[in-house]
Amino acid sequence: MKTDVSVAHTLPSAGTHRLLIRNMVCPQCIRVVWDGLLALGLQVHRVALGEAEVSAVGEGTEPDWPAIRTTLEQAGFALLEDPRAQLVDRIKTLLVTLIHYPPPGPRLLNYSTYLVEHLGRDYPYLSHLFSVSEGLTIEKFSIRQKVERAKELIGYGELSIAEVAGNLGYSSAAHLSRQFRQVTGLTPTEFQRLGPASHARRSLDALT
Repeated sequence: MKTDVSVAHTLPSAGTHRLLIRNMVCPQCIRVVWDGLLALGLQVHRVALGEAEVSAVGEGTEPDWPAIRTTLEQAGFALLEDPRAQLVDRIKTLLVTLIHYPPPGPRLLNYSTYLVEHLGRDYPYLSHLFSVSEGLTIEKFSIRQKVERAKELIGYGELSIAEVAGNLGYSSAAHLSRQFRQVTGLTPTEFQRLGPASHARRSLDALT
């Protein structure tokens, strides 16, 4: 299986269908979607966060779309067919990937430019569409994701709070602490003192 947490888009080959899928937020989701599509008898060419590329067996044969929808829904996902819903989900997938599974090198901090470059739409349009659809701004969604990642890193117990802040691109531990408390009601240090039992990661599905 080709496990991929990237978000790069390439044109699918002839006869290949790209599926845009809601609620794929972690590498484990890729395995679940891959296995589910294989079980339908499809040729699975690629699965990444938020998308998959498949083709039906047999020349000129179309995939069984109702079966695909049902299989994805039973696994907690959803096939996105409304272009606006697809775009909102792409925004989420890009941000989740960038924050939780960043590429090697310096951490990218200008999310607005990143979204515009990958989606080919101006940022005011993306921001408005996202806010209307989700009831919160792209900035607040990004902050929630960064706090979730901070909770993970704190839970590992390998980094200081200052190092966690630096890892996530915060200018200081105090900046992280302010946003962390806004989201969780606790400072990072208070969260850390609660112990490993409190560090169970809240499902990202609840944040997307």
